[in-house]
Amino acid sequence: MRALPEHVTAYKKTPVFDEASIPKGLRNAHQTKPGTWGKIVVLEGTLRYRILEPSTNEYVLDPEHSGVVEPEVLHEVEPDGIVSFYVEFYR
Repeated sequence: MRALPEHVTAYKKTPVFDEASIPKGLRNAHQTKPGTWGKIVVLEGTLRYRILEPSTNEYVLDPEHSGVVEPEVLHEVEPDGIVSFYVEFYR
């Protein structure tokens, strides 16, 4: 998984989601717009993060390990039990 580039700036953040409130769109393959990066920040528990392109890679995110979403790359998340997290967007 790549790191956020140093030149990007946060501009928006989702509400905090838990295992019951994760929108269906986040659980299925989706992507950010051109030039938009994301950072998945887990506050409690664990979350499975799958990057689907160019090949499938799965990561387990927790409060000490955030996930980075690259622009236009298909990805999805899946709760691994109790979890709370949000996504912060950068450009």
